[in-house]
Amino acid sequence: MVTQDFKSQTELLIDSLKGVCASYGLGNDGNEFKIITQVFLYKFMNDKFGYEVKQLEPKLKNAESWEQEIAKYSDKQYEMLLLRMNPDSAKLKREHFLSNLHNKQNKEEFAKFFDDTLRDIAIFNNEIFSVKTGTGAKITLFDELSNYITDSSRRDDFCRAIINPLVNFSFEKIFGQKFDFFSKIFEYLIKDYNKDGGGKYAEYYTPHAVSKIMASILVDKPVKNVTCYDPAAGSGTLLMNLAHAIGEDRCTIYSQDISQKSSSMLRLNLILNNLVHSIQNIIQGNTMLTPYHKVGDKLMTFDYIVSNPPFKLDFSDYRNSLETKYNHERFFAGIPNVLKKDKDKMTIYLLFIQHIMFSLSAKGKAAIVVPTGFITAQSGIERKIREKLVEEKMLRGVVSMPSNIFATTGTNVSVLFIDKTNTKGDIVLMDASKLGTTVKEGKNQKTLLSPEEENLIINTFNNHKVVEDFSVVVSYDQIIEKNYSFSAGQYFDVKIEYTDITPKEFKVKMDGFKKNLNQLFNESKNLEVNIKKQLGELKFE
Repeated sequence: MVTQDFKSQTELLIDSLKGVCASYGLGNDGNEFKIITQVFLYKFMNDKFGYEVKQLEPKLKNAESWEQEIAKYSDKQYEMLLLRMNPDSAKLKREHFLSNLHNKQNKEEFAKFFDDTLRDIAIFNNEIFSVKTGTGAKITLFDELSNYITDSSRRDDFCRAIINPLVNFSFEKIFGQKFDFFSKIFEYLIKDYNKDGGGKYAEYYTPHAVSKIMASILVDKPVKNVTCYDPAAGSGTLLMNLAHAIGEDRCTIYSQDISQKSSSMLRLNLILNNLVHSIQNIIQGNTMLTPYHKVGDKLMTFDYIVSNPPFKLDFSDYRNSLETKYNHERFFAGIPNVLKKDKDKMTIYLLFIQHIMFSLSAKGKAAIVVPTGFITAQSGIERKIREKLVEEKMLRGVVSMPSNIFATTGTNVSVLFIDKTNTKGDIVLMDASKLGTTVKEGKNQKTLLSPEEENLIINTFNNHKVVEDFSVVVSYDQIIEKNYSFSAGQYFDVKIEYTDITPKEFKVKMDGFKKNLNQLFNESKNLEVNIKKQLGELKFE
């Protein structure tokens, strides 16, 4: 119960920080999420530092106040202590400690002192914790948070208020916790800031159930020293689940996302989940136009790729550049045309699927969220992509999910699984659309999968089980025969029910059919007469 209690306490801390922001006019402000997430991160790093130095120095662990004890160290002793720390850990100077900020709250221009402290932490740890843009510029760990208060006379009080909830709270008891604990904390931390705002580059969030299913099907046996990639990473839910399934110490993560906000959230997610070593691989930039991760002048390839790309998005401003700048090997099926109306409904996800196929290593595997219409479309880019997956024998299967599995969109979705080693063609097609329980979330309906239903999907898929009206296992030849359809329903056996009846009962049924047929015939004849009559009465000028 310690974990559950601590989860509640952590949520209370987050709520307290939000309360401070609301009191200073920042509730639902566009910059509120920066303050909440960065102050939370500062507290987390402060406590993690204390936890780690205590493991290195028993006298700090046994001291009544480790900050007071460490203040007695000479500069040389302190420097040597920092050198002994894990290279992926945040290094703090003694003036960076939260206790130092708290003890100097009466200082003049406290807001400047607060900002300067966080800025110096960011500079001191720049090589480890900075996110890069596509051009190589570095986005540092902390902003000057007090500047988000427009009334400069209130900045000192705001910074004092935001520090106070941190003092009587410590993360130290839960640093031994694993992914499930921190994933829930992260979701709570960002839940108000990761909604689809409908903008050109809106944030996309994958439900935990879908992320778990994707990771558990992709990673069905132990692996190590592998690379993981998401070209539209968002806040990193898919990558975190994938890394957890593999083992955080057995993989290196790479990502790219056009949103600076999402990239900052992903950085926080990596820090919470012991994946600091991958922060240098987080890139904020346009994956389609300027993919960042390369070996020499060629795009890097990856062992595992997960993605929930945006489905519809206006990319008309760089559409033609994609066509001229890149060879047709990457976008082999073509680039969607600019729509004359509703440019924001351009099917950008088709570019992401092609990019992912191009970015897979020789034994690479991928899981991609796609609109369910993709799996049966009989023409265009969709059809060409499916043909290539079959012809090059790199399809592992498809799971069609329940409607409203995403609360923010009514689009029915499926998960496409690609595996370049699946040359034999035991392909699993699954219709999970009837699973789940529908609940109300705000104004939207949302379908929730139970843990048992999640495991049913995972185990059925991984064990290649054939379940009536739920899953089939097919060959590449069978898919070709079905016109390259990836829809499980088209492979289910057609069931015909037989009922024994007497000759007399048969005659009664046939007479009924004849009577209905005669009635329909007479109705259509009367309709034809009435139409002709009305046409004869029309007068044309």
